[in-house]
Amino acid sequence: MASSYLPATTDSLAQASEATTPSEAISILYRILENPSSSSEALRIKEQAIFNLSDLLSQEKRAEDLQKLLVQLRPFFSLIPKAKTAKIVNKGIVDAVAKIPGTSDLQITLCKDIVQWARSEKRTFLRQRVEAKLAALLMENKEYSEALALLSGLIKEVRRLDDKLLLVEIDLLESQLHFSLRNLPKAKAALTAARTAANAIYVPPAQQGAIDLQSGILHAEEKDYKTAYSYFYEAFEAFNALENPQALYSLKYMLLCKIMVSQADDVAGIISTKVGLNYQGPEVDAMKAVADAHSKRSLKLFETALRNFKAQLDEDPIVHRHLSSLYDTLMEQNLCRLIEPFSRVEIAHIAELIELPADHVEKKLSQMILDKKFAGTLDQGAGCLVIFEDPKQDAIYPATLETISNMGKVVDSLFVRSSKIVA
Repeated sequence: MASSYLPATTDSLAQASEATTPSEAISILYRILENPSSSSEALRIKEQAIFNLSDLLSQEKRAEDLQKLLVQLRPFFSLIPKAKTAKIVNKGIVDAVAKIPGTSDLQITLCKDIVQWARSEKRTFLRQRVEAKLAALLMENKEYSEALALLSGLIKEVRRLDDKLLLVEIDLLESQLHFSLRNLPKAKAALTAARTAANAIYVPPAQQGAIDLQSGILHAEEKDYKTAYSYFYEAFEAFNALENPQALYSLKYMLLCKIMVSQADDVAGIISTKVGLNYQGPEVDAMKAVADAHSKRSLKLFETALRNFKAQLDEDPIVHRHLSSLYDTLMEQNLCRLIEPFSRVEIAHIAELIELPADHVEKKLSQMILDKKFAGTLDQGAGCLVIFEDPKQDAIYPATLETISNMGKVVDSLFVRSSKIVA
């Protein structure tokens, strides 16, 4: 970094943008920030220089330099309004670090440092927003208890201040956190609170898309796939208009809902639309493979899809949970169809017909018998499944019990009447 500073003017900014290498541009921008001038024009130029510098350091993946920059700028922050400081810290430096892959631990450390500094400087507006970001980062790192403790205090504070926009963000975050902890009632309550706050103000499209996405996830969890699909569609439209990466996941969950309501044939139609073609890739291909397996009722194709697209299906907790349920249902339907003609059949033969390992089939049949999906027993010595005929209930017994019950009522009624006559 050069020791001599540059004048805080638009010419200096132009000089940085015309630099031949990123390192040269970074050096020029640092020199602009070293200018001691505190005139309104100089402060405006420096503010722009900070945003440009943050972008360049992010592109060069220099996360530690961004962390140092934040400390170097603290004297500058005392010269500008608190709202502008919050914008520079949040939208400039913290977001720039977030764009660098593999920096989640550094982001958490950075946010904790900012919160500590903001608390000492009594910058409540900045602290609350950085604490919300910190809670989101802790949730991504699966540090749920710490994130929940942070959010609990923050929600009370923000509700007192009635900052609706921040309240929407925090309530949505709380809903996502409770969902990760499998506490659905609290997740739904937090989402309802977020929607209530959002109805009172203008919510940016990205935030509205996030609310719709979370609504879809919660409805899908309750097996209400048709309502979930409509929410995912709303989220997809919002994110697609903004070219937000979340659009791909909204589309993926839309396709999942179609598969879960046995409308797998619609998947190809959605993918082949003009908008759907923009999102071709492993995520969409994974759902297409699952839809194809479901249409053909083929467990072998289903398992092949799960194996080939492990990252897209198994590692996505939302998709994995629903596909596990779908796989079990599909397997049960196929097994019931295969064993229907038999009264006694070898397990190896069923495994051959369904194209799955014999031990896997045996385990599933045992579970189905215990769940009373059909009447039967496993003869493990002979390696056979014995199927019993469903016992037919004789209609005479319920009819007899009903007659006796009615006679009892008549006798009770006559006894009451006779008691009144005697009295």
